[in-house]
Amino acid sequence: MRIVTNKTWLILFLLGTLGFTAAAHPPKAVLKNGIWKGIIQRPDGQQIVFNFEVKPLNGKPVLYVLNATERLLVDDIRQEGDSLWITMPFFDAHFATAIKNDGRLEGKFIKFSGDRRSEIPFYALPNNKERYPATPKPAYKVTGRWAVTFGEGKSASEAVGEFVQGANGKVTGTFLTPTGDYRYLEGSILKDTLKLSAFDGSHVYLFTAKLDNDSTITQATFYASGTGKESWVAHKDANAKLPDGFDAVKLRPGESKLNFRFPSTDGEEIGINDARFNNKVVVIQIMGSWCPNCMDETKFMVDYYKKNKQRGIEFLGLAYERTTDFERSKTALAGFQKRLGINYPVLVAAAAVSDPKRTEKTLPQIEPIKGFPTTIFIDKKGNVRKIHTGYDGPATGQHHEAFKKEFEEIISSLLNE
Repeated sequence: MRIVTNKTWLILFLLGTLGFTAAAHPPKAVLKNGIWKGIIQRPDGQQIVFNFEVKPLNGKPVLYVLNATERLLVDDIRQEGDSLWITMPFFDAHFATAIKNDGRLEGKFIKFSGDRRSEIPFYALPNNKERYPATPKPAYKVTGRWAVTFGEGKSASEAVGEFVQGANGKVTGTFLTPTGDYRYLEGSILKDTLKLSAFDGSHVYLFTAKLDNDSTITQATFYASGTGKESWVAHKDANAKLPDGFDAVKLRPGESKLNFRFPSTDGEEIGINDARFNNKVVVIQIMGSWCPNCMDETKFMVDYYKKNKQRGIEFLGLAYERTTDFERSKTALAGFQKRLGINYPVLVAAAAVSDPKRTEKTLPQIEPIKGFPTTIFIDKKGNVRKIHTGYDGPATGQHHEAFKKEFEEIISSLLNE
């Protein structure tokens, strides 16, 4: 009996030790692989939904934000216990969340815009591919080109909507505006109600609409981030178009050349009249690290410059940031430059993007900049030849292809002079 008793006490002791160890070191919460449904919860009850996929890459978890055909890589993920921080590759934004016992995420989406900090409740559900509920046979068809008006009265602005509706009620598309597009929108139709959303790492959009019929929308709302809200209406119009981007900004009377010098993010003072630009065709990209269309345009320009530099062309970025503090602007641009692999100088303008006199203070030879991005084409003699406002990104399909063709035609024409 004595031997049996000692064994029994030994077993109980070991079991107790294991139990204490498990309590002191609980199993690590796991970020589940697969497709997730992320929900930004606005105070007004509206839910802006997007999807993302979690999967391992080089032994570490990464996620891809999914918007229609776009897959935006997010590889800055940090975990401590059940706490999880997901930092966006562009813009100054991140998710601060906790992994719950059932595997879902709960926390906040935190975004910085200069001195402003915003927080929006956020949660995400694993193994959930649904964005918004859809009807296999909706009441109306949204496929086509639409003439759109955002807002009312003096604040109203025109846009063009282009949508494709699938057999399963899924809808993709975008809105084109005079200053750019709303990138990759994805959603669905439930009976007569359309919902389209997008998340690019910072900007959170939801477009809702009640279709009156196949060609008219009179009850629609655009929600942005936590508090932005604007009405919109639309009607189908195959010939709907926007103003020409080359007509938005012109040189001021009597001017033909620019004259500026600003510090680059590398600390070097660079001016448009420097010897490095002599007898070169120069493309100046007016941009900002906060600008989603600038992100798309930069991808194009980085690739174009890499392939065409030897032809006698130079690119120069001029960034208007949220602040005039150079170090803060430099920090804001750092992730943008690294992730996109920017291979040309990026200068920091001496005026914030919110300054109503930003153009007069930095580029007084041209009329006020009306949108970001804006592209300035300079010939080999240093003369400004064209100024284009806006960018039709890859989400616009044929419009993006047309832009690339026109861009090449302008460059070739200037090089051949």
